[in-house]
Amino acid sequence: MWATLFFLTHTTLSLVIIARVLLRPRVEPSVRLVWIMVVEAVPLLGIAAYLLFGEVRMNQAEVQRMADVRDRLTGLKTPVPAVLAEPPDPAGPIIAANAAVGGMQAVDGNRLVLLEESDAAIDRLVAAIDAARDHVHVLFYIWLPDASGTKIAAAICRAEARGVQCRVIVDALGSRALVRSVLWDEMSQAGAECVTAFPWGLPFISVLFQRLDLRNHRKILVIDNRLAFTGSRNCADMAFAVKARFGPWIDILVSVEGPAVRQLQAVFLGDWMSYTGRDLGPMLQPVAPVADPGLAAQVVATGPDLRAGSVSDCLNAMLHAARDRVVITTPYYVPDAALDAAIRAAARRGVQVTLILPARNDSLIVGATSQGFYYGLLAAGVRLMLFQDGLLHSKILTVDGRMAMIGSANLDRRSFELNYEVNMAVFDAEFVGMLDARQASYVDRARAISLDEVRDWSAGRRIRNNLLALASPLL
Repeated sequence: MWATLFFLTHTTLSLVIIARVLLRPRVEPSVRLVWIMVVEAVPLLGIAAYLLFGEVRMNQAEVQRMADVRDRLTGLKTPVPAVLAEPPDPAGPIIAANAAVGGMQAVDGNRLVLLEESDAAIDRLVAAIDAARDHVHVLFYIWLPDASGTKIAAAICRAEARGVQCRVIVDALGSRALVRSVLWDEMSQAGAECVTAFPWGLPFISVLFQRLDLRNHRKILVIDNRLAFTGSRNCADMAFAVKARFGPWIDILVSVEGPAVRQLQAVFLGDWMSYTGRDLGPMLQPVAPVADPGLAAQVVATGPDLRAGSVSDCLNAMLHAARDRVVITTPYYVPDAALDAAIRAAARRGVQVTLILPARNDSLIVGATSQGFYYGLLAAGVRLMLFQDGLLHSKILTVDGRMAMIGSANLDRRSFELNYEVNMAVFDAEFVGMLDARQASYVDRARAISLDEVRDWSAGRRIRNNLLALASPLL
């Protein structure tokens, strides 16, 4: 009797979930197929997994608030004379794709500086905060209470002491160590306004309205509407104490001057106004001075409440425009089907494609899943390099030495579908050359993996990797 009741209950629930999977719009066929397999193969647990992680479910009140904030900021935008009127070939379609996804145009007259690959980069942030005269806006996914985190917190306290308004956003999960530390209290007591993104609250209640694994993965620092920093680096030492055995963590961080600062400010203000309900829209009106000579750049901010596309679409546009060479650096390679196909297609048509990944990944599952893609990449002609000296955490894509994308987004579905990310497209041969030189330094510290080596992997390893790659739509 109980067995019959269980069978009927599971069958009914499975059919309901499968019908929902098939009826959802904008879902890849591979994703539908994998979820149907999970629901059918794992009784009840598969259904629970789908209800928890199968859909990008958000609190509709929060989604509407974010939409209202975007409308408010759009209404306050003043004409920017630095908008790039005539994009150089072949940047036009890429800029259009970026604008369709992130809503911002490419702007000229920017100055970008690639900072050191060391903890000295944090000292540059501290110096910028110490030079602030009006406001400091900080947003990090991970902020650790280590030496680097303590330096930034102390600089914020000093800024508040001299009358500079400081606003801080950290992700509640990624920066939980900071929020529990004395540094958080010290910044608040000094006068800084400190906010957490996506606090968990009561998980068993929150899960009914919103996925618990939605995160703000952005890295932004804006000073006085005139200087900004962004990239892949969190506010932490390279040693990265919470995962020290994978260290050092190798990141990219750039300083920005010019109209692109205003775009990064818009991203910060959008998050701040969404989380707090406090209107800071007028702060967006000033336009940062144009650098002369300057370069063209375009900020691309993405998140799960936006349905216009993801950074994957932007990267696809760049890859399809490639004619000579592509160099990609990412710590996590769990792409959607379109991006993986675009990378392989570029290699097949004669583009020299180099993909640099860490030899050891801090996530065993993600690392093994990435390995499931190696055979297809190598067979297509991609040069695959495994970085040996720590956890390579930079996110860079350069095309033909002329354009690039850098920022916080990994080449994985979490960055494409679940995280709030901020990236920057750059259209300038000189700066892209610096990025290529940085990536060449990664290659110098990496070893090539060959197709023969992958073929020689044990059957067990190949089965594990390919099973996980099959499940990549769920990661």
